[in-house]
Amino acid sequence: MKFRIAIILIVLFQFTYCTFAQEKAKEKIKDGWSFGFFPSFGYDSNTGAKYGGILKLFDYGDGSKYPRYDQAFNLEISRTTKGQGVNQLTYDSRTLFPGYRVMGEISYLTEKTLDFYGFNGYNAYYSSDYTSKSNPLYITSLFYKMERELLKLRTEIIGKLSGENIKWFGGIEYMNNRLDTVDVNNINKGKDEGSRLPYSDGGLYGRYIKWGLIDPEQADGGQATLLKAGVKYDTRDNEANPMKGLWTDIQLIVSPGFISDGYTYTRVAFTHRQYFTLIPKRINFCYRLSYQAKIGGEMPFYMLPLVYNSAPQLTLSGLGGSRTIRGILRNRVVGEDFVYGNAELRCKVARTVLFNQNLYLALSAYADAGMVTGKYKLPDTTDPEGIAWLAKGEEEELHTSYGWGIHGALNENFIVSLNYAWARDSRDGVKGTYLQMSFNF
Repeated sequence: MKFRIAIILIVLFQFTYCTFAQEKAKEKIKDGWSFGFFPSFGYDSNTGAKYGGILKLFDYGDGSKYPRYDQAFNLEISRTTKGQGVNQLTYDSRTLFPGYRVMGEISYLTEKTLDFYGFNGYNAYYSSDYTSKSNPLYITSLFYKMERELLKLRTEIIGKLSGENIKWFGGIEYMNNRLDTVDVNNINKGKDEGSRLPYSDGGLYGRYIKWGLIDPEQADGGQATLLKAGVKYDTRDNEANPMKGLWTDIQLIVSPGFISDGYTYTRVAFTHRQYFTLIPKRINFCYRLSYQAKIGGEMPFYMLPLVYNSAPQLTLSGLGGSRTIRGILRNRVVGEDFVYGNAELRCKVARTVLFNQNLYLALSAYADAGMVTGKYKLPDTTDPEGIAWLAKGEEEELHTSYGWGIHGALNENFIVSLNYAWARDSRDGVKGTYLQMSFNF
């Protein structure tokens, strides 16, 4: 991790030097195709060395609407030596069908150590004592982990409802979740005797199954097909990093049981975002507020840790982590209903044109928060260990964090972000470092 951050800081330092040296360079209006490639690398002792890359292609047409693009492709292929991987292709077009915006996604995601803390925020007991080797209560560093393979297919379309700013959208999203306890033998492969990790009954996920807190019919995952429809009001001046405008949407997500392993339910997702210019072309302030809830039916537990956005943004996995409440453990805040928000100050500290490409460097500071507002009802258990574990939980309250970020942008739309954030409460972890594409909203 330290090596990765050092490389990033060196690149950003060189970029900053060049940008201040050429600050007065005139921005180029881009037309035709433009691309950006970002290598994906890193290392973790549990998941192994990461390798791969992200390729983004943008078609700006005749350039008359720059920085808005006509169509874009995003391809990410990355692996780790222990089997974790991302295979994702997304497409976004305003020209495929004139008058409509069409988006598609094909993803196959494998996670060998996905976070699992239970349900309903602080109602689910968490302690780092069980994952710290130096603590007498140590069990294994994989105690709060599980395994998931996820196949996702999605298509959405946006059309005008009234004028240029009020639009309708709809789509269909298919997910096939395959769940299991962590394959510890794979994690231990290549490790010497002293550094191998114990199995420990499949960690917390395995114990939830044993205690009857997860329905046996759901324990291995399942399929779900979601039908989505909504309305949005969008006055942003630029999608990648708006300096002004509103972006508000409300949508219904329906899971018909006959194409979702028998589980029928309906959710509503309302999200409001607003952007303010403080200094033209330099400093902007923005915030996001979202409330998402079940309004009927029965949800399988594996569909709970999903956060829905209107197109072209993707469906996210869980409150906590890089895209929602930074600095807080991923999937820490999981329930049937939840609310979350972000407030962020962004400052473009330098601009330049290099090799006919528009570049800028930005810094950000932010605060994030969220909480469960509607609990997921766990199955009743008679297991003494399960009852004792649940008794350790506490009342749910707001989970908060704060942090800063460094962002480099190529031609306004290809943005690489490094975020570093701290959790306010140790029950949510300590801190998080995230290297990702784009701003969060």
